[in-house]
Amino acid sequence: MTLLTDLAAWFDDVKAEFILNFIDKNRWRMLLTGLGNTLLIALLACLIGIVLGVVVAILRTTWDNAGTGMRKGPARLVFAFLNRLCLIYTTIIRGTPMVIQLLIMYYIIFATSDNGVMVATLAFGINSGAYVSEIFRSGIMSIDKGQMEAGRSLGLNYLKTMWFVIAPQVLKTVLPTLANEFITLLKETSVAGYVSVKDLTKGGDIIRGSTYSPYMPLLAVAVIYLTFAGNRIRGVTYSPFMPLIAVAIIYLILVMFLTRMVGKLERRLRQGDNR
Repeated sequence: MTLLTDLAAWFDDVKAEFILNFIDKNRWRMLLTGLGNTLLIALLACLIGIVLGVVVAILRTTWDNAGTGMRKGPARLVFAFLNRLCLIYTTIIRGTPMVIQLLIMYYIIFATSDNGVMVATLAFGINSGAYVSEIFRSGIMSIDKGQMEAGRSLGLNYLKTMWFVIAPQVLKTVLPTLANEFITLLKETSVAGYVSVKDLTKGGDIIRGSTYSPYMPLLAVAVIYLTFAGNRIRGVTYSPFMPLIAVAIIYLILVMFLTRMVGKLERRLRQGDNR
């Protein structure tokens, strides 16, 4: 009887915390708003990253394949400069923390702007572009050089050969990796709260600050690390179990769904190869 009484009391406490954190004052709307901002930032940043990544990958692979054989002149100097610029871009972006890049964008480059969502989107897009460029670059380099030579022998110029011959094969190769990059980007947006963006993690943080709901701090931290939500625990005595658990579960569901879609995509691509 004592065990049943303790379990009933524990369930009552959990129910009370759930009502306090989500039902009272419609606090669940903060999570819904945060989820919308998180998805918006992730999608737009992914598009920016793909555009930047493709441009950087084409410039670098063009220089690697034909740059050294180009005749001296203005065209070679321009290509050499652009290649060096792309190399510096990827080195700096991949070598510095995402949070630092976000803070520099918000407090230095766009210091006069109060649109945190726009700044966060640009910061995450520029960061993603460096990684996407390496994904596309490795995909282009994996294509046999004979494919380019075959296209040129048919009378196609370099751009048409890249578009009609190389690009379809590259896209098929890098698509699963690109989907995984989007999943990573989705989780990275959880640090957007550093620049006052009300994303999913920030929504949970606001609820925690309003309710001061103390509950098993180590368990909350473990769940957040498991889903890589990356929220900060600001206090030692206040442990935001219910809000952060909700944030972690939402992130986990999103990642599981996207991972499942990537698996289906890979199976379909393998089936296409077998035909």
